[in-house]
Amino acid sequence: MGYKTVLGRKSYVFPDLKTLLAKASPLRSGDQLAGIAASTQEERVAAQMSLADLHLSEFLNIELIPGENDEVTRLIFDSHDRSAFSKISSFTVGEFRDFLLKENTDSELISKIRDGITPEMAAAVSKLMSNQDLILVSKKSPVVTKFRNTIGLPGRLSARLQPNHPTDDPKGIAASILDGLLLGSGDAVIGINPATDNVPTVIALLRMIDSIIQKYSIPTQSCVLCHVTTSIKAMEEGAPLDLVFQSIGGSEALNKSFGVNLSILEESRQMALELNRGTVGNNVMYFETGQGSGLSAGAHFGVDQQTLEARAYAVAKKFDPLLVNTVVGFIGPEYLYNGKQILRAGLEDHFCGKLLGLPMGVDVCYTNHADADQDDMDTLLTLLGAAGCNYIMGVPGADDVMLSYQSTSFHDALYLRQIFGLKPAPEFESWLLEKGLFESSKQFLPKENPGKLLLEGILEDKAG
Repeated sequence: MGYKTVLGRKSYVFPDLKTLLAKASPLRSGDQLAGIAASTQEERVAAQMSLADLHLSEFLNIELIPGENDEVTRLIFDSHDRSAFSKISSFTVGEFRDFLLKENTDSELISKIRDGITPEMAAAVSKLMSNQDLILVSKKSPVVTKFRNTIGLPGRLSARLQPNHPTDDPKGIAASILDGLLLGSGDAVIGINPATDNVPTVIALLRMIDSIIQKYSIPTQSCVLCHVTTSIKAMEEGAPLDLVFQSIGGSEALNKSFGVNLSILEESRQMALELNRGTVGNNVMYFETGQGSGLSAGAHFGVDQQTLEARAYAVAKKFDPLLVNTVVGFIGPEYLYNGKQILRAGLEDHFCGKLLGLPMGVDVCYTNHADADQDDMDTLLTLLGAAGCNYIMGVPGADDVMLSYQSTSFHDALYLRQIFGLKPAPEFESWLLEKGLFESSKQFLPKENPGKLLLEGILEDKAG
């Protein structure tokens, strides 16, 4: 079997679907490093032409990673909804793209076919789309989740308040939390990456954030982004845990490199649900992903990094998460070389996640050794605002002093909300107004001089 395209006087043959998908991918350094990228732009176009003529039903007959050795593959096939797929079963990948772009294909119609779309189908159609196409379809694919507030509603943009500290110092973390809250960040989650992943530290941080949330009645949720097994131990010891966090990937071997499998994720989810800490919903999981992790772990099996990333979304979807985000430029230039590649990957990941029904956010970020700068991130940030991204990161000064990478700031969320007329989660919006941090006006902005606020006690509490 193979796929053949004639372009001019030259014939291109792609021996299998895995090769076809890899060759059709827009250029990125990770696929070049893996030796699976198209060698020329002409070869890439030939692969995209072949892919456009491929029927979606073919994806249901081919396992990119054999299921007998991969529980992610088994999950993808076992969870596929044939009834939902019947509405698009006659389409080629190219026709599927045209269908998604039609003006009368709206959010209601997309929601009806979601469970019939496999990650490989989503990845395939994204490879045929321009950046403009990715933005348009993402915009009409909202996904709403709930815990202590409602995230993902149209006209809303949330932000994760990320108060990381290189030594997990409570006063330093509290200062960042106060800064973020004063600028309207934190409705997605107040989420700390701990400097050390151990149970006592995690419990102490969880208790700290919970005391702030409870004392000031903040309608948001907390998370310490430790390993899932650490979260399980913390819950066993009575920690006030809201969300279980875990990094995940698109193959069983990749997840094994993270120290997880589907069974462990389900165990943690059930434990979190039993705590019953949500007030408006029970989405209790938070997942992070990123293109290139499969190659980094030697667990990609020749699958291109964007398709493997989309497969990770099948894992996330199984556990009904509150938040999912791609940390798009975090791994480094070995996988996404420059600003152009980071921008494209961010739009692809957001599109595939939304199309599959996930509450997608994006950590708009880069490492200092990548060929990228803050101007590139401003561009991606703005495009994601247009695309209806659920949430972004809020890092003090956009520079994470613990993880040593460049991300987005509290002011970046204000910028997006201002230019697109967006607001935070409705419950969080009401709280900001009630506490006098923001003023109700045509443009939802923080007060310049909020005066003496209850929130100023946060630093006093932690200083003692």
